[in-house]
Amino acid sequence: MGSQNGDKPMVIVGGGLCGGNAAVALREEGFDGRVVVVAPEPGVPFGRPPLSKSYLRSEEELDGWQVRRPGWYEEHDVELVRSHVAEVDADARLVILDSGEELGFQKLLIATGGVNRHLGIPGARLTGVHQLRTVAQCEAIKREAIEGRHAVVLGMGFIGCEVAASLTQLGVRVTAVFGGKLPLERVVGPEVGGAFAAIHEEHGVELVSDEQLVRFEGEGRVEAAVTASGRRVECDFVVVGIGIEPHVPPFRTGSIEQSNGVLVDELCRTSASDIYAAGDLANTLHPLFGRVRVEHYNNAEKQGRAAARSMLGATDPYEYLYTFWSDQYEDKLEYAGYAVKWDEFVVRGSVEDRMFLGFYLVGGAVAAVVGLNRGGDPELDKDAEMAAGARLVGLRACVAADVLAREEVDLWSLAR
Repeated sequence: MGSQNGDKPMVIVGGGLCGGNAAVALREEGFDGRVVVVAPEPGVPFGRPPLSKSYLRSEEELDGWQVRRPGWYEEHDVELVRSHVAEVDADARLVILDSGEELGFQKLLIATGGVNRHLGIPGARLTGVHQLRTVAQCEAIKREAIEGRHAVVLGMGFIGCEVAASLTQLGVRVTAVFGGKLPLERVVGPEVGGAFAAIHEEHGVELVSDEQLVRFEGEGRVEAAVTASGRRVECDFVVVGIGIEPHVPPFRTGSIEQSNGVLVDELCRTSASDIYAAGDLANTLHPLFGRVRVEHYNNAEKQGRAAARSMLGATDPYEYLYTFWSDQYEDKLEYAGYAVKWDEFVVRGSVEDRMFLGFYLVGGAVAAVVGLNRGGDPELDKDAEMAAGARLVGLRACVAADVLAREEVDLWSLAR
């Protein structure tokens, strides 16, 4: 497919995993016009999972996580523009860079992801208080992670849990402070959250739950973290992992509807003509799950490609059955589907032994399935239990809880 609007390019704002995959898909689908990716980050688009895991532990480089090797972009005439976006003029079809340069577009994809939530408490800007999203931030944490030191990890969502595990594996003593009762409980529920609490405690992580940090103390550099109950935790450094906020560039004219991210339809289209959004910031109208905003690697990869196809005129809805994973110590979690609330959680296997499948039932139907050290990868291990569970989610299958729990019942017999 050639250029549809003269010399105006397809512009992708955001150079992460989502934007990189969109650029690749445009070329793979035959678009031969200009493609411009605008992002301030150095390097080429890559996936971030190793930043909290293997790269943080210096066990792996990032080359294998690049969307394409560095030379691919020049070879395929994909322009990488290193700049922040100051504004978008939807009416004039312009992206205004922070230098003042104006870049016209025929279609625009916003794939800017999110920015880390920051703490508005005293001492949050002290040296030694770290965030984690970029390679530079990961390198700063690596320099701090010296065996025998003491770190406070704030937040025990996926980033907090993975960082706590990696630091512990590096010989750092970790105290984790978080607002909930259990790690990951908001996403995966108390049964899985309880399993991960036990895993972290067995590895020596001190869990301080139902607490809130109110200040950091130190003379120029952080020396302690203080909680709302008055507890003072002395430390050498801090890693803050309290989630992200969708990052949307400001609009000079026109606008796009937003509510917990950028609202897009099943074709990744925003409310503004010829402007699309995908990845962490996209609140997508999903054919199966309704309105969903997902902050996971697999979705960013696949929705970036889907948005590119939509920009070229495809009419297939984005109906990806969301999956994600998390590695912590020797334990691995896999998840398929989407559920923020559920009526019943059914276990097949042993939570105590940390080897089980869990089914999230909503109105009697399987809305999501989780596997801890069991079931395989739902996308790669096509014949495994997690793949069967994902199939049940896709069918919205209504299966009795006692049937799901029974080991002798083949899940594939239910999924077919």
